[in-house]
Amino acid sequence: MRMGRGLATASMGVAGIFALCFGLCFVSCLVAGARAQSIRLPAHEKVVLKNGLTVLLLEKHGVPIVNLFAIVKSGAAGDPVGQEGLASATAGLLRKGTKSRTAQQFAADLDYIGGSFDAEAGPDFSSISVEFLTKDLDRGLNLFSDALLHPVFPKEEVEKLLAQDLDGVRSAKDDPQQVIGLYYYGYLYGTHAYGRSTDGDELSLKRIQRDSVVKFYEANYAPGNTVLGVAGDFSAAEMRKKLEEVLGGWAAHEVTATRVAAAAPVKGKRLLLVDKPDATQTYFSIGNVGIARNDPDRVAIRVVNTIFGGRFTSELNEELRVKSGYTYGASSFFDSRKAPGPFGIFSFTKNETTTQAIDLALQVLENLHKKGVTSEQLASAKSYIKGQFPPNIETSRQLAQVIATHEFYGLGDDEINQLEARVDGVTPEIARQVIQKHFPAENLVFVLIGKASAIGPAVEKYAEKRDARKISEPGFWPAPSGGAQ
Repeated sequence: MRMGRGLATASMGVAGIFALCFGLCFVSCLVAGARAQSIRLPAHEKVVLKNGLTVLLLEKHGVPIVNLFAIVKSGAAGDPVGQEGLASATAGLLRKGTKSRTAQQFAADLDYIGGSFDAEAGPDFSSISVEFLTKDLDRGLNLFSDALLHPVFPKEEVEKLLAQDLDGVRSAKDDPQQVIGLYYYGYLYGTHAYGRSTDGDELSLKRIQRDSVVKFYEANYAPGNTVLGVAGDFSAAEMRKKLEEVLGGWAAHEVTATRVAAAAPVKGKRLLLVDKPDATQTYFSIGNVGIARNDPDRVAIRVVNTIFGGRFTSELNEELRVKSGYTYGASSFFDSRKAPGPFGIFSFTKNETTTQAIDLALQVLENLHKKGVTSEQLASAKSYIKGQFPPNIETSRQLAQVIATHEFYGLGDDEINQLEARVDGVTPEIARQVIQKHFPAENLVFVLIGKASAIGPAVEKYAEKRDARKISEPGFWPAPSGGAQ
C-alpha cells in the first residue's frame, strides 16, 4: 500500500500500526476457535527452481481461488540515503507498463479475469500479492510473471507515481495519527535504516529518477533473492510445472544482501515535540528499540503485552480510556523485524490533559514493573489469544503470505503448530523476566505531535534532552538541515 493511497506498515501512524502489528507482527500467533482445538498450518512443500527461486506450494481446496505472495528480499532498508521511498516506488511501478503491456492494458487484462495485484515495500522486503480464479490460472500467472520479470518503468508513470506519493506525504501531515509513527521511528532510530521513511518524504521523493528505479530493480529483483508462496485450489504437481514454465527462464544474478545491524536501545530519556499550531489534541508515542522477529521471548512478550496494551481490556486502555476518560484509545505494540524493531506505547488526548495522560501511561508501565502480572491476568490473556478465531490462516491469500513470510524470517511451522503449548508455558516468573528485559522503564524516547505553545513547557519534565521541529518542515527525522540528534 503506497502512501498516496494509504500508508504502509512502516510509514503509517502508530495508531494504524497497532491494528497491523497486533495481528501481523506475530502472524504466527494463531490458535484455536471456540472449542480450543489446535490449529495447524496445512502441509505444504518447498521447491527451489534451477535459477534459485524458492517456491512454497500449499493446496487449499474448496474455494476456486489461487493466491501468490512473492517476497523480494530487499526492502526500504536498502534505499540509498537521500532516496528514501525508492524500494516502495519500484514495487508500485511493476504493473505500470511491461514489455508487452501498457499500464492501461495491464489493468484491463487484470480486470478481465477479476484478479487483484498489489505490490509494496516494507522495511525488510518488497512484496507482490496476486489473486485470481483457478480457471484463470494461465492468464493469472502470465500477468504475474510479466510484471515481475518484464517491467519497463515508463518515465511518465514514474513521474506520476512519485507526484502522487509526494501529495500523499503532504496530505498525511494534516492528520497526526497518520504520521506519528514516522516521527517516532525517525527519532528513535535516527540515521539507522529503520529510522527512514519507507515511502519517502518531501525531499527524497524529488530526488528519485527513473534511472534510480531501474537500477534498484536490476540490482535486487532476481530469482535467488525471491521467495514465492502459492496457496489455493490447484494441484501442486501441475503448479510446479507451470511455474517452471513461466519463471524458470528468469535469469539468475548475484544480489548484494541488505544487512541491517541491530540498533542499540536508547539510553536515558529524550523527547521530540513536533509543533502543529492548529492541533487541539496531542498524539504521543513512548518507547524504545524492541525485538527481532525471531526473538526467543516472542511468545511470552505477546502474552504480557496482551495484558499491558495489546487488547481493548488492557491495563493501558482501562486506565487511560475507561477510568480517566483522557482518550478514546491507548495501546502498546512490538513491531518485530529482521533486526530489532520498535516497541511503543501510543495514545492521544486533548491539549489540556496532555501531561495527565502521559503521566498515567508511565504509571501503568511502572506498575507493570513493580507488580508484574498475576496468574489470573495470565489466564485471561492466554484464553484471549487461544480463543481468537485465526484470521491470518483462514484464506489462501493469508496462507500464501504466512508461508512466504516464515521462509523469509527463517521461522518454521512450529510458529503456529506449537503456539498453544508455548502460550500455556508462560508463568508469572517468566512474565516477570520478560517485563524486566523487554519493557523499558528508565530508558525512553518520547515523540509528541501537538500545539507547542500550549503543551511545550509542560512536557519538558519528561526528558533532559529535547528536540523540536515544525510539522510543516519537510521530512521527519533526522532534520534535513542537520538538526540536533
